[in-house]
Amino acid sequence: MHVTPLAADSGPPLFQWKWVDRNADDIVQRLVEHISLTGAALGIGLVVSVGLAVVSLRYRWSYPVILGTTGALYVIPSLGAFAVLVPFFGLTFVSAMIPLATYTLLILVRNIVTGVDQVPNEVREAAVGMGYTRGRLLWQIELPLALPVVIAGLRVAAVTTIGLVTVTSMLGLGGLGYFIRAGIQTATPNPTMIIVGVVLSVALAVAVDLVLWLSERVLAPWSRKVRAR
Repeated sequence: MHVTPLAADSGPPLFQWKWVDRNADDIVQRLVEHISLTGAALGIGLVVSVGLAVVSLRYRWSYPVILGTTGALYVIPSLGAFAVLVPFFGLTFVSAMIPLATYTLLILVRNIVTGVDQVPNEVREAAVGMGYTRGRLLWQIELPLALPVVIAGLRVAAVTTIGLVTVTSMLGLGGLGYFIRAGIQTATPNPTMIIVGVVLSVALAVAVDLVLWLSERVLAPWSRKVRAR
């Protein structure tokens, strides 16, 4: 007796390049949104962190207070922070930007202060002997020499922020997290959308980290010589 084998139902493929081709413009748009949100959060966080670091360096008693406050803000779950802000600001850019920028403060303030503290005393003494005021010493000598440590902190903050920006899709602000959320919430989960969102987020984090690493080598070439010793 001849038995006809049952046809295997393999289902749709895990990844569909046709979907990527059809939605290429939307993918580019979401990628640009992700980069914009990340850049804005890092820019705001860096400006605020420099201000807090200057206060910490000028009034040493304030450093533990600032570090403790930024540390407490850092451990607040991102979704919880968004949930608290939405009733006040709605589903807006501000609701997303406050937590994103806040999460960078602990990393950046600590690295800026640490970098300045690592500047050799003989360099400070030489600058003071040349007539540098306290302000000029900080902005023209100490912060430039602290640049490798500052950029190292910026690299960590950038990668962390790129990951957190995926959560902002919950606020309807776009970014690559849109594909992850949409891929999960469709009637039939779309693995292609999820893969696109995850892979591009990881690729963006790697690319930004590489750019910042190269920036350190260009802006602070002396740091390579110090490490080589």
